[in-house]
Amino acid sequence: MPLDWAEVKKRYEGGTKIPTVAGGRTLEITGVDDEAVFIRNPLWSDALRREHLQKAVDLIEQGRLTRHAGLFAEEYRAQVADARATSAAHVLKDFGFLE
Repeated sequence: MPLDWAEVKKRYEGGTKIPTVAGGRTLEITGVDDEAVFIRNPLWSDALRREHLQKAVDLIEQGRLTRHAGLFAEEYRAQVADARATSAAHVLKDFGFLE
């Protein structure tokens, strides 16, 4: 199942906070557009590229990337992008792709 970007935009438009994989903390999402989800914490701000998130979903569904949120980041870095892998895990868990 592809990542429904219309749903991503609907859910994250205007910003929100989502729980982290480890729990107890949140990831701040500041917005979304057609190409990325924008994130921020007290030390930095960045963007999670739509193409990277979609590639991760495709690999998860092919069984080539783990669905286990705690193990996901290392595999994401190796197979998708070496950028904000833990944040990508939070977003994909929020959409139900990770356990």
